Amino acid sequence: MELFRRTNPPSLSKPTGYTHVVEVIQGKTVYIAGHVSFDASGTLVGKGDFAAQTRQVMENLKAALAAAGATFANVVKVNTYVTDLSQIAVLREMRAAYYGSNPPASTLVQVVGLAHPDLLIEIEAIAVVPQ
Repeated sequence: MELFRRTNPPSLSKPTGYTHVVEVIQGKTVYIAGHVSFDASGTLVGKGDFAAQTRQVMENLKAALAAAGATFANVVKVNTYVTDLSQIAVLREMRAAYYGSNPPASTLVQVVGLAHPDLLIEIEAIAVVPQ
């Protein structure tokens, strides 16, 4: 059962770690709140370390997706907020490790700050799962 279709139209630039268009065909939409690098006890993981924070964020997303019966394969859209765009290579490497060869549609925004001064990244997601 195909839940969604990923497309990169030839009239658009080749994407680097994301998909231009994800079309939902059927299924239930799940909205995952923005996740940051706090562990289950609320402790910041990776103070000053973008890679460590990104890994924790991805693990938090993985847990949130699992709670909805989803995996990274079900993610159709992410919004990523970072405080330093110079870390984009690290982010791309982590995205590839978690999303694999079928990345979601994606928006990346550099922000002045996040909800806590030591946070370097926040990611929110939309997933589609079978009904």
